[in-house]
Amino acid sequence: MSLPTAIVGVGGYTGQELVKLVAGHPGLDLVGLFGSASSAGAPLEHIAPALRGVAQGEVREGSAHAIASSGAAVAFLATPHEASVGLTAELLDRGVRVVDLSAAFRLSDASLYREHYAFEHARPDLLETAVYGLPELDRSRLPGARLIASPGCYPTSVITVIAPVVRAGLVRTDRQVIIDSTSGVSGAGRKANERTSFCEVSQSPYGVFGHRHQPEIDQYCGTETVFTPHLGPYERGICSTIHMTLADGAGEEALRDTLERHYGDEPFVRLMPPGEWPSVGAVTHTNFIDIGLAVRGDHLIAVSCIDNLLKGASGQAVQAFNASMEWDERLGILPVSDAGVGL
Repeated sequence: MSLPTAIVGVGGYTGQELVKLVAGHPGLDLVGLFGSASSAGAPLEHIAPALRGVAQGEVREGSAHAIASSGAAVAFLATPHEASVGLTAELLDRGVRVVDLSAAFRLSDASLYREHYAFEHARPDLLETAVYGLPELDRSRLPGARLIASPGCYPTSVITVIAPVVRAGLVRTDRQVIIDSTSGVSGAGRKANERTSFCEVSQSPYGVFGHRHQPEIDQYCGTETVFTPHLGPYERGICSTIHMTLADGAGEEALRDTLERHYGDEPFVRLMPPGEWPSVGAVTHTNFIDIGLAVRGDHLIAVSCIDNLLKGASGQAVQAFNASMEWDERLGILPVSDAGVGL
């Protein structure tokens, strides 16, 4: 029996990717499409013409009452950070499980929301119960989770690389990790902006020493980093270049062995052979993260690429929910030939 599922925020890029994934998921039944007040009452195909023939229905305003009344057992929220706080709390009280794609529940320290997201977190108690939805990092905490905090796109691209080698003691944590990441324009969302318009978009840094993803990156990498994001003149995808200093006695062979042990059986992690490097084009429209690395002396350079809308958002949210249900994590994302998938 398929699980009744609602998607909130279908007007945005991540919400629309969620519609595609849930519509094709054998264990989920799309029962509710929700958006902002301005989109309420419109047919889905009017808001997102690309979804014509994928799913259909009228978009409704996303109140907790409306979502719960749809019969949804789980709701995926592609909503603004502050809005997610109140909506999540109400949905959990009504017995609806939540996968939140905003940053509302990613950080353990509520005071950081004032500094980095410009709002006071109204439900710090939920920060203690939320499970960070990066399955490759800590899958054991996901089964049965009622609230999944889906990771940010930039953080996914770097935490997946850095956390295992930090945990293994292969890099020096007394030296700052340097991260330069470039994201396609879709990372800025659909809202009109001169900087991301067709004639203005250009490769450029932003948020230098002040990007809101910095505390999330440091919290889950387990070490201090310096993160500089860049806007790239392309539609979707993230490429992150990471510089780390190796611990005494560590080398490329130990790094590769560690990553192979950690990720060798992961369906969505692809480790590149020596001398080969990831590209944005190779991961676009997929849930893969591709990782390449090289060492010279004690200096490690690692590069990762993801699709910011899938592995960086909607695809990962579905993967994490699959893990919470103890289903095959590929369901709805990759073809699964085994009929015994545990549904």
